[in-house]
Amino acid sequence: MSGEILFVFGLLAITIVVFIADRFRMDLVAITVMVVLAISGIVTPTQAVSGFGEPVVITIAALFVVGEALFRTGVAAAVGHWILKVGGNSETRLLLLLLPVIALLSAFMSSTGAVALLIPVVLSMARQSDLRASRVLMPMAFAALIGGMLTLIGTPPNIIVTDALAAADIDTFSFFAFTPLGLAVLAVGTLYLVGVARFLLPDRESPETGEPQDRMDSYFERYRLQDPLHRLRVSVDSPLLGKTILESALRTRYEVTVVGLRHADQRRSVIQTALVDTRIQINDELFVYGAPAAVALLAQEQSLDNMGLSESDRRRMNAWFGVSEILLTPESSLRNQTLKDLRFREQYSLNVIGVRRGSEPVATRYSDTPLHSGDSLLLAGSWANLRKLSTGRDFVITSRPAEMQDAPTHGEKAPLAIAIMIGMVVLMTTGALSNLGAVLLAALLMVVTGCLNLTEAYRSLNAQSLVLIAGMIPLALAMETSGAAALLIEQTLTLFGEANPLLIAAGLFVLTSVLSQFISNTATTVLMAPLTLGIAQGLGLSPLPFMMTIAIAASTAFATPIASPVNTLVVNPGNYRFSDFLKVGIPLQLLAMAVTLTMLPFLFPF
Repeated sequence: MSGEILFVFGLLAITIVVFIADRFRMDLVAITVMVVLAISGIVTPTQAVSGFGEPVVITIAALFVVGEALFRTGVAAAVGHWILKVGGNSETRLLLLLLPVIALLSAFMSSTGAVALLIPVVLSMARQSDLRASRVLMPMAFAALIGGMLTLIGTPPNIIVTDALAAADIDTFSFFAFTPLGLAVLAVGTLYLVGVARFLLPDRESPETGEPQDRMDSYFERYRLQDPLHRLRVSVDSPLLGKTILESALRTRYEVTVVGLRHADQRRSVIQTALVDTRIQINDELFVYGAPAAVALLAQEQSLDNMGLSESDRRRMNAWFGVSEILLTPESSLRNQTLKDLRFREQYSLNVIGVRRGSEPVATRYSDTPLHSGDSLLLAGSWANLRKLSTGRDFVITSRPAEMQDAPTHGEKAPLAIAIMIGMVVLMTTGALSNLGAVLLAALLMVVTGCLNLTEAYRSLNAQSLVLIAGMIPLALAMETSGAAALLIEQTLTLFGEANPLLIAAGLFVLTSVLSQFISNTATTVLMAPLTLGIAQGLGLSPLPFMMTIAIAASTAFATPIASPVNTLVVNPGNYRFSDFLKVGIPLQLLAMAVTLTMLPFLFPF
């Protein structure tokens, strides 16, 4: 055994120990490994930093941009709303919906890409259902890895073993040859992740969500606004026809505030901001804030039909409109003036729907009540206008609701974002463009078409994940170039050379699975495929079951956060530790092996 091999094994062991100890950030450890390898001469300095130019790193970076665009346009929130609508606040139901969805996506596109696209969805779901993201992200990542087992194009190992068989002039695997075994692993894995892993998963706050924020309902409770949002339709004989919002003076006359409006000729999904100069037309739907009694009086006197508010309308409103709270400072120029005098709506395009003095809401007609320093004002309006508010001399923004994090900033671009994403998936699945080319094109189109701006695109890049992946690539390269990986494979296979075929398959599974925890599943399969093929031919056995075994095993990268970019992606948003992957991942690996060895003789006889 050469000194280089000993050095690489030693560095690998130290790296694993440091990861498990969890004393240092994983991206810092990865950078340290990169520097040590460069200094040692095992790899050249150029090779040591080559990870930053690897297609997988660039692909993931581009997918961060695509995923952020889906979030900024509200697509991610819409998916989350659908899953939440069916799953409710039940962690079990949410997982039962989410895991098959991510697995299906991963069967036809990069599992890394599928996870990158759905991370914003999961974070949004976690905030809306009061669940910790750490309870959902790891199961999602594992389901994505299993999804890669479902089709020929699901993951590189499947393609590598198929190409190796073709090169040896042996019948290859068809597109869906992997599906029966993959579905079995998915079924067992889902049962484990939903039923057993819940006791092993951590329950930590995500650094991306921060401390829990109040939701809008809690604001309404503080201001004693019961059921404040209503939908009214303007009838043919309404006195409001032809008037602007300002001319209608509904706030002054009824203490009811119009915040949104939908014209009769607009799609149901379109709700626009009600500006002071917006004219009211026949059959318009007005979305208003106000006490139920006041709204009922308004509807009666102004010939409006109270349409009630459907759950879909409520979700649309929450996507576009919301509330925020400000506090008047002692030096505020707003003191001793009424809201009517201030023309607050005209100045900020926001509506004051409640005033609190101390801990009590002002129950009188607050639009005519002089404001005092220390008063809290509850503002309602579009999220875009609420975001424009900034703390200054006159008031301090005391809090914003959790819904603001999920509100789209480019909601009108949602159809375009969906079209770009579908185009990306088609290009990837048909092979018209390489995966890298497809995601780079999609990321560029997302920015150019305004689905997100450049600032948002740069902020979407998860530097910790990208550095961790790029920093660990040189270690995989060092294991290959030094001969450490080949030595480990040869020595282990020697032990199983004369054993029962099923035992040989078990040994191959264990070795491939262990290797895939520390080097990429692609590199693992490239090393294992020719050796596995040679062993099968030497023993006079069909290579198909053995090649299927290593393909499945290479995708069981569950036990470490560095085993796959998929795992690495969820480390930071899930606030996971190295030990979390060991606790949850190793049992899943054993289950995947048990399913594989049980079904293998029936699907691919030796």
